[in-house]
Amino acid sequence: MANEDVDYWVSKVKWDVNRLDYVYAHKNNNNSVGSYTEMSRSDILYYLNSGYIFYCILKKENGSWTIGNKLYLDSNNLKWDNKLPLLQTKRKCFVSYYHNDDKYYKESFLNLMDDLTVTKSVKDGDIDSNVSDNYAKQLIQKGYLSDTTVLIVLIGMKTKCRKHVDWEISGALNYKVGESYAGLLGLLLPEHDDYGKDTYNSKKIPARLADNLTSGYAILKDYTTDTKKLQEYIELAYNNRKNKTDDKINSRKQMPEDTCK
Repeated sequence: MANEDVDYWVSKVKWDVNRLDYVYAHKNNNNSVGSYTEMSRSDILYYLNSGYIFYCILKKENGSWTIGNKLYLDSNNLKWDNKLPLLQTKRKCFVSYYHNDDKYYKESFLNLMDDLTVTKSVKDGDIDSNVSDNYAKQLIQKGYLSDTTVLIVLIGMKTKCRKHVDWEISGALNYKVGESYAGLLGLLLPEHDDYGKDTYNSKKIPARLADNLTSGYAILKDYTTDTKKLQEYIELAYNNRKNKTDDKINSRKQMPEDTCK
């Protein structure tokens, strides 16, 4: 990332109805992104009118920053990159995925969203996953699912047949596990047959997730690297957690074993 003429990088925005309220602005230190300061709309207008240069920055899948559009004045109206994520409450998210096939997308998601969510996900080797009951108990005791507010399922072609994914969805939807329910968001990965389509085949996604899509409790979207869209999807699932609790379905028996390799 190189643009020596920039004075400030802008990474997030906060709205007040239809008007920009304030931003996170990072002073340009030799083309690096340092700590941020909150700048109000009036601050930005003052700096722009004083000749300061602002550019938006966006997170990449590897966790680094890339330069977006310039933030500027147009007839006294502020213009900026409409893909900038929003300044809002960070949801506590647990990412469920098939470790063998889809680890890249899990790491990509965490890199993109590390400063926009609170990560509750399990790292490789953290938990002994040999027995279903013990696995669920360890998830609770180690604090992964106990206060998760949105469970995100990364859906590849084999995710539907992985027992750990089913156990994690079941645990997130079990009041006894976390003393609250988690919202449920499925993200179809580019390798999935239904990625980019308007409809989905319920037999190609985890059955417990399919139950909750049918009931209206869960949300299903295509995976994206657009952090603003990911925020939007997470908020939809979070709001269903609060507003559609009665639509939650968790009646299936937990999968005893994987049904594919």
